[in-house]
Amino acid sequence: MTQKQSVVIIGGGPAGLTAAWEFVKDGGADQYDVTVLEATREFGGISRTVKHNGNRMDIGGHRFFSKDNRIMDWWKDVLPLQGAPSYDDKKLGREHEMEPGGPDPEVTDEVMLKRHRVSRIFYGGRFFDYPISLTPATFKAMGFVMTMQAGFSYLGSMVHKLPETNLENFYINRFGRKLYSMFFEGYTEKLWGRHPSQISADWGAQRVKGLSVLGVLKNAFAKLSPKKRSNAEVETSLIEEFWYPKYGPGQLWETVERRCEAHGAKVITDANVVEIRQDGGHISAVVYEDSEGNRTELAADQFISSMPIKDLVNAVDASDKPAPKDITTIANGLPYRDFVTVGLLVKRLRLKNTTDIPTLGNPPIVPDCWIYVQDPGYTVGRIQIFNNWSPYLVKDVDDTVWIGLEYFCDEGDSFWNMNEEDCVKFAINEMVRMKVIASPDDVLDTHREKVKKAYPAYFDTYAQMDELVEYLDHFGNLYCVGRNGQHHYNNMDHSMATAIEAVGNIKTGKTSKKNVWSVNTEKSYHEEK
Repeated sequence: MTQKQSVVIIGGGPAGLTAAWEFVKDGGADQYDVTVLEATREFGGISRTVKHNGNRMDIGGHRFFSKDNRIMDWWKDVLPLQGAPSYDDKKLGREHEMEPGGPDPEVTDEVMLKRHRVSRIFYGGRFFDYPISLTPATFKAMGFVMTMQAGFSYLGSMVHKLPETNLENFYINRFGRKLYSMFFEGYTEKLWGRHPSQISADWGAQRVKGLSVLGVLKNAFAKLSPKKRSNAEVETSLIEEFWYPKYGPGQLWETVERRCEAHGAKVITDANVVEIRQDGGHISAVVYEDSEGNRTELAADQFISSMPIKDLVNAVDASDKPAPKDITTIANGLPYRDFVTVGLLVKRLRLKNTTDIPTLGNPPIVPDCWIYVQDPGYTVGRIQIFNNWSPYLVKDVDDTVWIGLEYFCDEGDSFWNMNEEDCVKFAINEMVRMKVIASPDDVLDTHREKVKKAYPAYFDTYAQMDELVEYLDHFGNLYCVGRNGQHHYNNMDHSMATAIEAVGNIKTGKTSKKNVWSVNTEKSYHEEK
């Protein structure tokens, strides 16, 4: 009988739990002894769902959509697609294609819903489609003069291309200076705390991908065509339907964690990795610490890490064979943006539903999943309306509205350090000023959630990432996966794909890790299937 290979997986977010399941499914626990170490007591990382007084809050909003069919099938295997309408679709007569034989969300909890995506931009007191669409409503909201300015500015950008040495030039080349200044400049600075001229164009290449004015036009004309297109043919930023777990993304990861344990994986929570030991150019063991300071050493044959690279290198540095000084300098210079979300349960929204999309509520609420606040006059970056993500996230979905206000900040800055009462008061005042709610008296309940290292940022020592990758890859049995594990602004599907690639390498004995690092960087990934 062959001896089992032992694997330690650091992190119980999407990447870590995907890796664990890839090892133990289909009887894999006979070959692999898998241990997952999660620093907190919850699963899902920033894809977790926070429960508060019967309502559920999605941290950051997670659309389940991917151009990678492996991932779509993976999700569907964990939570099968609905075969009957959800509460709100049934009540409102809204239609989705149902999955033959799929579960009824009114009866079953383990179910994936199909949802319509509606997102808009709030700018200058008006709503615009997100991404910007070239419709009469957009031109009306912009007015004749601004529309002309935007049009000529875009034509100018087609003739005179700027060198894409930073994110500002990247956006101007695709949208023109006028649309850039309206819809990208202020929001990007709000998100990152840096002007786009100081941020690497890599971020735009990864997040905006094929989106441009031409992309928007192509999508608009394609909608007029009778031929039905698959989501795979649509730029990710333009998709109009997505999947969503009945009780939010955390439900999916909690389900995966239970499955992993049932199939033989060991999952340890409150296990913060503080030291990584090496021997002969390989990682030999990790030392993890619980919240009471108790330390445990765990040896293994293979290691998969989704912990932030900064923390990973510092854990190597804490061992008896520290990392080289230049490597720790790069790792400690990697920047992150942190995240605060404020949940407000309100009686009603002041915003009127002026669309033709039927919604719940009295009066009916706006249909948006997200409202992007590009207006520089407000600190809030996005507003989530949880009622529209899933009616099951809200305890009383007919008579209350549960919204999440997303703020981008730096750990330790004045917004991060604000006490909860002051932070909530600040958020409520912004909503009144924005005319989202009529008065503070409409607020029934509140909750604040703080998330460290939510967004790996593309400035400061990020330019030297290649040196870090080379150093980390020289440990033959260490694989870096996930958003923070690679310091790469991955969506959830990309994070999962990095884990699938890493597990594949371990199973086949492949030594190059290029395939793990190149998920969501190769152009072919973004091209239409």
